[in-house]
Amino acid sequence: MAYATAPAPNGSDSIPSTVHAASSAKGTLAKGTLAKGMLDSIVPSTATKQAYLVFTIPGTSYKIYCLFDGDLSASVGKRIKGTISVDARRVDHVNAGGKFVEPVFGKPRRIQGLVTAVDATAGTLVVDAGGGAVPGFDHGLPIIAKVTDPRQKATDYAVGSMVMFDCPQWPTFKQA
Repeated sequence: MAYATAPAPNGSDSIPSTVHAASSAKGTLAKGTLAKGMLDSIVPSTATKQAYLVFTIPGTSYKIYCLFDGDLSASVGKRIKGTISVDARRVDHVNAGGKFVEPVFGKPRRIQGLVTAVDATAGTLVVDAGGGAVPGFDHGLPIIAKVTDPRQKATDYAVGSMVMFDCPQWPTFKQA
């Protein structure tokens, strides 16, 4: 991943000016792309549905349902970190409304947040969609969004801009 970041448009330093690589046993990920929370549960597959996990963020009511990529080494009820990736149907600039994932429980349908990094090569944005403020947990909920509308590209969105998009598919969680 080659994420580019820059100062916030208003000149403040609230947006990191660089993204550093963080090594893990499963590869190298850009710091600021890892979602940190708790593994609430793993729901087994059925005849009509793939297995999925329920990712929670302490200090919030969020229970985000994600398919999982690869093996999970975390135990239910324990801390977990990894990347949450989604396909963004169409990305829109927004001026108000804050950062959120909708619905609070279940498969995300709509996400709004602050662009913290852009990867032009992969066509992705890292969007901070909010999160809790609990000691021991980082603030924010970074989500890697693949821009899928052929009329748009990731570089259309500046670091520091607020965006909103729909998620037509299930998000994928990959443990770090």
